[in-house]
Amino acid sequence: MKFTLSWLKEHLDTSADLSKIVNTLTMIGLEVEKVLDPMETLANFKVAAIHRVKKHPNADRLKVCEVDTGKGALCIVCGAENAHAGIKTVLAEIGTCMPSTNRKIQKTRIRGVCSCGMLCSFDDLGLEGPDGIIELDSNAPLGARYVSVANLDDPVIHIAITPNRGDCLGVRGIARDLAAAGVGSLKALPLLSQGGDHKGFSSPISWQLATDHAPDVIGRMFKDVKNGPSPPWLQRRLTAIGLASKSALVDISNYICFDLGRPLHIFDADKIGKILTIRSARKGESFVGLDGKKYDLCQGMTVVADDEKILSLAGIIGAMTCAVTTKTKNIFIESAWFDPMNITETMRRVGVSSDSSYRFERTVDPMSNPLGITAATRLISAVCGGKASHITVAGTPKFTPRILLLRFDAVFKKSGIQIPQKHILSILKRLKIQTKPQGENVVECVIPSHRSDIEGEHCLIEEVLRIYGYEHIPMNVLPLPQQHNRMPPAISPLRRAIGRARRALTTVGMFETITYAFISLKEAEAFTLMDSVSIKNPISQDLSTMRPSVLPSLLSAYGRNKARGFGDLALFEVGATYFRDATGKIEQRTVISGIRCGYSDRRHWSKKRRLVHVFDAKADVLIALDAMDVLASTMRFKTPAPKWYHPGKSAVLYRKDDVAYFGEIHPASLKNLGISGPVVGFEIFIDALSFKNSRKSKPFTPSPLQPLYRDFAFEVKDNLDAETLVRIAKNSDRRYIVDVKVFDVFKGEGIEEGHKSIAIVVTLQPRDKALNDKEIHTISGNIIDAVIKNTGGKLR
Repeated sequence: MKFTLSWLKEHLDTSADLSKIVNTLTMIGLEVEKVLDPMETLANFKVAAIHRVKKHPNADRLKVCEVDTGKGALCIVCGAENAHAGIKTVLAEIGTCMPSTNRKIQKTRIRGVCSCGMLCSFDDLGLEGPDGIIELDSNAPLGARYVSVANLDDPVIHIAITPNRGDCLGVRGIARDLAAAGVGSLKALPLLSQGGDHKGFSSPISWQLATDHAPDVIGRMFKDVKNGPSPPWLQRRLTAIGLASKSALVDISNYICFDLGRPLHIFDADKIGKILTIRSARKGESFVGLDGKKYDLCQGMTVVADDEKILSLAGIIGAMTCAVTTKTKNIFIESAWFDPMNITETMRRVGVSSDSSYRFERTVDPMSNPLGITAATRLISAVCGGKASHITVAGTPKFTPRILLLRFDAVFKKSGIQIPQKHILSILKRLKIQTKPQGENVVECVIPSHRSDIEGEHCLIEEVLRIYGYEHIPMNVLPLPQQHNRMPPAISPLRRAIGRARRALTTVGMFETITYAFISLKEAEAFTLMDSVSIKNPISQDLSTMRPSVLPSLLSAYGRNKARGFGDLALFEVGATYFRDATGKIEQRTVISGIRCGYSDRRHWSKKRRLVHVFDAKADVLIALDAMDVLASTMRFKTPAPKWYHPGKSAVLYRKDDVAYFGEIHPASLKNLGISGPVVGFEIFIDALSFKNSRKSKPFTPSPLQPLYRDFAFEVKDNLDAETLVRIAKNSDRRYIVDVKVFDVFKGEGIEEGHKSIAIVVTLQPRDKALNDKEIHTISGNIIDAVIKNTGGKLR
């Protein structure tokens, strides 16, 4: 929200200086983000006259101008098309700092010609205006400061408005808050104190309401108006806050929007029907807005329409077909109240915002329709002339005064400071809150229509403290309590374990990402076995569901990278996923997920490249678990993995519950996301693991004796997985067997139908003494017996 100091003082009778006002605004919760004082930034820019202009000898588009500020001629090189002899403009002399670039003007040579300054455009000065150098009135005195000539000696205050303070999106509301804080007194409304009364002809245009999103509306017609340029005072005021002047009628509606926080809309009365209806849009309707864009409407959006066409997207943007122009003679003014939730939802659907919708979605005073019409009537009569009709009204305001009780002792209990009752009552009165005693300790408060954000006693207490001044709250310095017990660790074992997993995955070439927790419903349904969690008011349809898996987010990131030429990627993320349990309750769990895509290595002449496969994902899972001190050897594998994995190239690692999924992502899942494979991925469920408070690492004590290797090949049933055989062999003698690996799986000639051969290599590691042939033979026999007994297979 921007406004000038003089604009504020039209509503606030105060002798406070700029510093006092700025400080008070911040202290009462209207944080001042910036103060732009043209007297400081533009103080050194002066009025100069161009006496002669000639073509630059070495450049087609440059001109050499002879410029005078009353202290002698200067030679300046300029490229502006409108630079010609006989005009007065704005000069930045050598040493002047430019607001747009924060650089000082220096004497320089441009294509061989010396230039001793710069002729300035509006853009160079950080102002709104047409292209080219600034053209000033011929009566502007030479050498005078530009800020004085252009009446820019008025500081602009920019404040940040929180979403609940829609009442302060007008200068009037800000002045009301400052008056309540004791910085002056609130004046009578200037727009209501000028001009005469308007009781003219009956309006031929009437209203109909056909939606609950607009409970009431007021309209007024004007005949024979002159829509020319706005008066200088109005142009200066709008330009100061960054709004370009369009025409008198447009500027008046913009001015009232910022002055009173009351959006209006002005139609060309000759371009609309006689009956205007505020209703819900129909399926397939569309219109071209004032910005020249076509908007396709959906059911539920509120529009203003006549019998033939859409006149505006209510409270957001008008239609081009009924826009006022300089040729407009008759107008119709609309002052309506629109439902904030409907405005917000419509804005997000159509992707457009305006100064009007910005205020409606933060709640406009529901009782301000007459104020808007009256203010517009006074200004239009004064600036554009014409004859006003009677007002036309439809509906009734949707407002019932909210009545709250405030306990005086609750102010002390909530704030810790004792504020006298008379001060509390005075603050409430200055805030336009009517009070009525309800006993010694309680007062009844009637909340005004412009303060829809005050909902309970806690809000009233906040208002009292805000105006009383947070700086008046005493500071009590209390000693910290002595800690006799050992402080708990700052980082939990869980966070430490996750940190180690992060480092381990980055060590093996993976990049960590952070993605949105929202995905589309289509993606969510493809990557979950449970009910998904939808968002009631999503940012967009592509972000309408809380993700049940991190994989869709990672795959989308991969798709964006691949489209830019980075197809071989390894990404992982530690994030939350969301689902509904059997009772419908929303649950959240932390997951480490990762994907590998494309080739697993870089191109090199000495070797053939390899595409990623399921064992890359398995290795990532085991590496992460090992980094977290989780023994994967105590877990087992099973198939199949969930539906988004390839059924023959994936598995589930489990103990009691599922600990991890890994494997190749199903081609159908990739196709739905518009991604080509191969892609492998994994998901580790942190909540299914347990972590200790400290990480105890065993010292590494290598054996001085050489390990022994023995190969075995077993013929087993085809449905037996290799992991089962490895576990059986390893458990047959844990004293000496330190590792078992599969090196061959064979089916075919010499193998019985329905069977396969699995060959393993067993590593024996003696500790205290070397093993003799008898001991080795005994261990080998134990391995063979265990496998035959538990699998029903045989030694080949």
